[in-house]
Amino acid sequence: MTTTPSADSIYLPVEDALRRTLHNEVHARPQASISMPALVLYVAVFNEGVTREQECEHLRLLPGQQSLEPDQMHGNFMRLHLDGYTLKWERHSEFTRYSLVYPTPSLALENGSRADLMDLVRLPPHWLQSIPGRTIAAIRLVMLHGDLNDATGTMVQAQQWFGEYPLVASLMGSNGHSCAVTDFMLRPDGFEHILVIAPQNTSQTRAGRVSQRLLELETYRLMALRGLPLVKELGPMLHQSERELADITTSLENKSAADQELLDTLVSLSARVERTTATHMYRFSATRAYQALVAQRIVELREKPFSGMQTIGEFMQRRLSPAMATVAATAQRLTSLSERVARASSLLRTRVDIAAELQNQQLLAKLTRGQELQLHLQTTVEGLSIAAISYYVISLLLYGAKALKAGGVPVNPELAVGALIPVVLWGVWSATRRIHKSVVMLTQKDEPKAGHPPSR
Repeated sequence: MTTTPSADSIYLPVEDALRRTLHNEVHARPQASISMPALVLYVAVFNEGVTREQECEHLRLLPGQQSLEPDQMHGNFMRLHLDGYTLKWERHSEFTRYSLVYPTPSLALENGSRADLMDLVRLPPHWLQSIPGRTIAAIRLVMLHGDLNDATGTMVQAQQWFGEYPLVASLMGSNGHSCAVTDFMLRPDGFEHILVIAPQNTSQTRAGRVSQRLLELETYRLMALRGLPLVKELGPMLHQSERELADITTSLENKSAADQELLDTLVSLSARVERTTATHMYRFSATRAYQALVAQRIVELREKPFSGMQTIGEFMQRRLSPAMATVAATAQRLTSLSERVARASSLLRTRVDIAAELQNQQLLAKLTRGQELQLHLQTTVEGLSIAAISYYVISLLLYGAKALKAGGVPVNPELAVGALIPVVLWGVWSATRRIHKSVVMLTQKDEPKAGHPPSR
């Protein structure tokens, strides 16, 4: 890895190339400051297939941002100070968030209808609607001053704004510095509503932290639930695959199917399971990560019950936990199915190996029997060879004796050759044995000794 000298390297070694990038990561998304009362308009969209350049082009449509360049967005965070409001842009791995903060008169928030709130939003026509991406979360967060000691009056004020839906409310902070009220319902215009009521002395940084935690909590909740439709989609496939695996295992146990047939079925099942795992395991992992973030944000709220109502954390626990348990169980089910398919494959492979070993033993037995027959035949042939060679030698000797007799040598050819028959047989047999021993010695000499490579 390349290194670069530090600007203040007089006391330090050469600086690692990633040091400043890693150090500045904690400052990449500075905390927002919100002056209450305020309206926060929040939209989160999936950015799959959406480039940073496209998002930059969309931000250029805002007044005074025509000179905005994609290089200014490489930190995945940017805050724009516009005419009377601010916009915060954040790009994450799967989604991009747009947060618009409008400091507004308290009277407009307390007495205005939901339609009146959108009249406060000053944006180019259809700017929100044309944000590149697909909407995953859209929230109108209203932050008002109020008296938290008057719980009844606060809830009456909240109920007027939310309407007839049942509410969820939490008193946040160890000292109860603010109250959050919501109903987690989508309005006809696609927005959720969250109301935050805090005392007059609430600081801008605290208001920014509260809004950020609530907005992130709802976004991460929806992102965590992305795994639930997938679970419902995979249910029939997993059920069918488990039945096929059970049938394969039964066939292995009863030996009721040919190995090649079982192998083809098992390979098809294994490929299907592995393809499903490779395609969807990321979503299961992301669901666990988002679930952990939801739990973390709930802990950071340090919520307490307000006016005897169900808290946000209790609502999440009752509504989100079953879905997350279902997703986790399906992920474990898929992993377990993959492991069981691997075990079945190992069993089938063992069965095939044993069958092959038996076939090899039978073939070796046949080869051994053939070698024994060949050796017996070779011994017989050697005996016949000795007899044939001896016959030709004796015939030659007989012809030689007859020639001597014809030449006047006093010899009886038949008697002389007959006396030499044992000597000839013994000589031929001895010569054959010597040749056989020489061939064996040459063969043993050419074989490599144990632990030594063959000579070249």
